[in-house]
Amino acid sequence: MLVNTKAIVISALKYGEADLIVRCFTEEAGVKSYILRGILKSKKGKLRTAMFQPATQLELVAMHKDKGTLESIREAKVIQPYVSLHTDILKSSMVLFLSEMLRNAIQEEEENRGLYAFLEHAFLWLDLHQQTANFHLFFLLELTKYLGFYPDTSAIENTHFNLETGTFEPVERFYSISEENLQTLKALLGINFDTLSSVKLNQKRRADFVNMLLAYYELHLHGFKKPKSLAVLSSLFN
Repeated sequence: MLVNTKAIVISALKYGEADLIVRCFTEEAGVKSYILRGILKSKKGKLRTAMFQPATQLELVAMHKDKGTLESIREAKVIQPYVSLHTDILKSSMVLFLSEMLRNAIQEEEENRGLYAFLEHAFLWLDLHQQTANFHLFFLLELTKYLGFYPDTSAIENTHFNLETGTFEPVERFYSISEENLQTLKALLGINFDTLSSVKLNQKRRADFVNMLLAYYELHLHGFKKPKSLAVLSSLFN
């Protein structure tokens, strides 16, 4: 079936000498993987390698056979050209990390327009703003809304947060967090990208909170793998 859909690139992997396998989150069909044959050597084709950098927002005309195999792209155009996302070293490293998180966390091949709208807005916001040190923390926390394990804030006044149940509790348990990670979690809940700069964190607290979030993801997503690009991101914040 020929499909017109918006898509956000999650990853692109070289395959053989000239091919590229591109994984996208599409507005119409969720996660889709495409094989772009000869793109790495072609100089005349409509498709260009630069179009398929992580987080690039595209309009696709694609052939979806929906048989669990690699799909194909007939046409693609960039619909939201970025200003700084792929040229600013901190932002590009953050995008690399978050794209790896998305590749590990999102598996479903089904429409999820709420998640698509979130990703679309988030990457545009990152591109256009400069105070972005906390962006990845808030992004990963907000992403859990669409993955099904956003923290239950009904008892947010409690002194511990249970990573296993996703609830705030008055007593410490095996998977509980407290103190600084708890303070950071409460500070990030219920705000938005535009008020992120009001949350003041040093490098250590930011790193501790990322590791806590990764543990949270591991507990709630079967087979989840920690991203290798975290080390690169951490080194830039040091």
